[in-house]
Amino acid sequence: MGAVITRDDVLAARERIGGRVRRTPLLAPSGADPAWLKLEHLQHCGVFKTRGAFNRQLAAIEHGELGDAGIVVASGGNAGLAHAFAARELGVRATVFVPEAAPEVKVQRIRAYGADVVRAGSEYAEALAAAVDFGHAQGAAFAHAYDQPEVAAGAGTLAEELLDDEPSIDTVVVAVGGGGLYAGVAAAVRGRAKVVAVEPETCPTLHRAMAAGEPVDVEVSGVASDSLGARRLGDLAFAAQQAEPPVSVLVTEEAIVEARRRLWSDYRIASEHGAATAYAGLLSGAYSPAVGERVCVVVCGANTDPATLA
Repeated sequence: MGAVITRDDVLAARERIGGRVRRTPLLAPSGADPAWLKLEHLQHCGVFKTRGAFNRQLAAIEHGELGDAGIVVASGGNAGLAHAFAARELGVRATVFVPEAAPEVKVQRIRAYGADVVRAGSEYAEALAAAVDFGHAQGAAFAHAYDQPEVAAGAGTLAEELLDDEPSIDTVVVAVGGGGLYAGVAAAVRGRAKVVAVEPETCPTLHRAMAAGEPVDVEVSGVASDSLGARRLGDLAFAAQQAEPPVSVLVTEEAIVEARRRLWSDYRIASEHGAATAYAGLLSGAYSPAVGERVCVVVCGANTDPATLA
């Protein structure tokens, strides 16, 4: 089994990033509402990844990894935004490699935070290879979008918050792409709550890895692929499911779209499709809680076009 993120890693991350990130609200169930909602879409940059970005960069500063070239990351959008924001706040130079097809609106937001943006390749994997090469050539500290201990541990701090706010929660529902959020949350709640890992049928990296006994490449498509569209599960997430298997469920495109619509119509939460995927796991019945089970759904991102909400 590979390296496993521990709760100690998450607690160290919480100490390190304290005062740098928002403690996001926990919305309690009421009436027919099925679960608590962890409103992480209200985080800086509208995404949970800001936690891991601060933890990675602050750790790099502590460990003397940062030179004049600063930090480098490859991203299709959200991780780039998070690292650009963290770098601006910390006075660190940041270079973000994005695929050629990255939406211009996200590229402009990354640049607005002061980062250098380099377009490279037609998909994330090619941008990642270019970022790694840049790091070696320029001496920049590398930050992975999801499969790096400090990044995953930073993500796990949101689970510490939700259990601090409501210790009776016994199930945490998260969306999975490359698995950084899942790995961090699993570390934080291990022995205290179970994790339900929800993925789109169109990019099921964790589900396939659990079936195959190792991370495998999957085809990527669908409405949530802009944020959950990793081609392969990260090693940290695979190690996490070996340590304690989650409940792994898949949801349809239609279920994701409906969950996003419901988050908007019922709560006025402007969720991206990737974040609505976790809620879809509950609303669609893909996961059916037991009687008395106390469930929390993580709404992990809000980087969406509000014009598409209705």
